[in-house]
Order: sequence, then C-alpha cells, then structure tokens
Amino acid sequence: MYAGADGRQEVVCEGYRIDVVRDGELIEIQHGSLAAIRDKVRRLLTRHRVRVIKPIIADKTLVKLDRRGGQEVERRRSPKHGNLISLFDELVYFTTVFPHERLSLEVPLVNVEERRYPGRGKRRRRTKDAFQLEDQRLLGVVATHTFASAGDLRRMLPARLPSPFHTGQLAGRMNTQRWVAQRIAYCLRQTGVTEVAGKQGNALLYRFAQVQAA
Repeated sequence: MYAGADGRQEVVCEGYRIDVVRDGELIEIQHGSLAAIRDKVRRLLTRHRVRVIKPIIADKTLVKLDRRGGQEVERRRSPKHGNLISLFDELVYFTTVFPHERLSLEVPLVNVEERRYPGRGKRRRRTKDAFQLEDQRLLGVVATHTFASAGDLRRMLPARLPSPFHTGQLAGRMNTQRWVAQRIAYCLRQTGVTEVAGKQGNALLYRFAQVQAA
C-alpha cells in the first residue's frame, strides 16, 4: 500500500533498514511499540523526512485452527476494539521525537484476521486456551489519520473544555476512564499542546498553550 508502483522496499539508509523509500521520504511501518523505533527515527530526522505508520486495530476476527496450517474450527470477533484515542498509548513513549518539522505520524484504523493454533509443551499445560499465532492478515483500512504537528493533536480534543481543565473533566468529555485521560494529558503537555495552570486539590489544571495548527 505504501510502496505503490515506484517505492523501494527494504532499503538500507544511515545504517538502518527502511521499510519503504518513496519520493525522498523514509516510511517506517511499526506494528509494535513506537518506543522500539524512537532512537532510530530521531537519528534519521537529522537528515531525512520520515513518515511513521502506526496501525491501530479497530476490529479483529479470531480464527482458531486445529493445528498449524490446518483446518479452521472456530471463527469469532474479538471483544477488544481500538480507536484513535489508542494512539496515546503509544505516543506516551514518543513525545521526545514528535512533533518534528520533518516527521509525520500516520495512523490507519484497520480490520484484521488473526489465525491461531493450539500451543504445545509447557505453555499449553499452563493455560487451557493457550494458542500460538500463525498469521495476521489485513482485511481493510477503515480510516487514516495523519499527525504532523501539535495542533493536530489538539484537534482530537472536545471543543468545549473548561479553561483551565483537569483530567477528570477531560475524561468526562471524551467518554473515557480517568487513567486514560491522565495519559492523554501527559502527551499533550510533553508535546506543547497544553501547559500546567495550577492545581485544584491534588489535581493538576491544564490550559492550552499557543501552538500552531500546521
């Protein structure tokens, strides 16, 4: 999808292997934690434009096989669903890199099929439902969101937050748990979207900083 017809894949650049190089841009597709590529991206940004693709699984179909490469015995939808707010679970480890004038962070919300087969040995004996992963297949892209500046993060927030606000109010307006709002607030503060404006009891108060919505 990202290489297209003219992109070069698995290119060595600055001593690193890059997933795709296209139109002078380095494209890294990261299924794991953004923390794992943080230092790599930081070094590449000194001389190159970089686009990091971080897929979030919006919907997952679990397919159980009788053995590796075997027949399908069960198919069901996972009760777990990701959304764009899930980005902050990863961004918390990436705020020393993002934002950057040569960096864009692209987040596709995807539907996938995960194929599993029964585990063996000690792992199998520990848990009756222990399975090993055979493959994960992309079924489709629901939507794609691109973040190139702190202003892009600000636009994810509710329009009518109090000023200043605390994480309890943020959680209520975003319909999420307070610990999630605390993680969001940390990312917003570290990326310059907000600044601390005092305290209300034990809760920090935040207000929006003057950021450019590029």
